[in-house]
Amino acid sequence: MHSAFVLMNAELGKENKLVNELRQIPHVKEVYGVYGVYDVLMEIEADSMETLRETITAKIRKLDGVKSTLTMIIVKDQ
Repeated sequence: MHSAFVLMNAELGKENKLVNELRQIPHVKEVYGVYGVYDVLMEIEADSMETLRETITAKIRKLDGVKSTLTMIIVKDQ
């Protein structure tokens, strides 16, 4: 299983809409609205790195209101 944390900056006023949309995307396990440098924190989990990449690039980053994302792949073999 492959996992990542994704931090997101949203357009002003679109944070709640994005949180609700993100919760509907397969492979998105947890979504939190947060305060600070970023607006949204999520955890994504998939069977392959390709599915993880596809979820981030084709489903999450293309949502209306997304300004930027920062992806951190979780290392489990340490």
